[in-house]
Amino acid sequence: MSPLDAEIRDLMRFAAERSMMPRFRALADDEIEMKGKDDPVTIVDREVEQFLTEALTKLAPDVAVVGEEAVAADATVLEKLSEACWIIDPLDGTANFTEGKEPFGIIIALADAGVAVAGWLYDPHKDRLCHARKGEGAFINGERVRARTTGHTPPVAGISTLFLDEEERVQINERIAPHYTMVDIPRCAAEQYPRLALGENDISVFKRTLAWDHAAGALWLNEAGGKAARYDGSEYRVDERNRTGLIGASSPDQWEAFAARIQGNLS
Repeated sequence: MSPLDAEIRDLMRFAAERSMMPRFRALADDEIEMKGKDDPVTIVDREVEQFLTEALTKLAPDVAVVGEEAVAADATVLEKLSEACWIIDPLDGTANFTEGKEPFGIIIALADAGVAVAGWLYDPHKDRLCHARKGEGAFINGERVRARTTGHTPPVAGISTLFLDEEERVQINERIAPHYTMVDIPRCAAEQYPRLALGENDISVFKRTLAWDHAAGALWLNEAGGKAARYDGSEYRVDERNRTGLIGASSPDQWEAFAARIQGNLS
């Protein structure tokens, strides 16, 4: 593990130990708010983001910081995604956390010119750090990992219909469900991406593709030898703010087969 990876891990671990774990299953009612439908925010989100923003700014003063809660307060922060920036999801899986359930975690990515160049996904329960740098492979706690499929027939697909419109739901039910074993999603990108590389899921589809949820995970999965890409096969970019839709797969072959079905090229 490089010195930077170790430093980022230590920051995430400290934030989890100080702000996150003591409040797990112990949040007061006034420590939870709703930013929108199915979109809670807690005192933990804000504390962790403030701490990481300050720490990363000290680490690299010339690199901007784009945090999920900073964007919620001021949407113009998104403009920084086109430059060198850290991207922070201070509590990925907030809905799970507020319900006293796992999984949840912390995600940090480093991007430049709209492309993620490094990423870290931390699970405080497992003390697991998934980390990657572009072109250098994917790792868990310093050990290189290579994506593997579930080996199941039919393949396993974790797909949520929460953010899909009616037409998209019909498409999933008619074109996809008959050819896959459908399973629940963890509602936590810091867990979903590892599942795609560690033989638990073969496919995931994401309607919302916010940078703090996907920059690190998509990079990590691709570096592991799986595939994360837009429906048309194009690269996921953090600065495509108004674009939706992302397919993650345990292998390029699984990605191609799924994409063909969702595009209607297979019956």
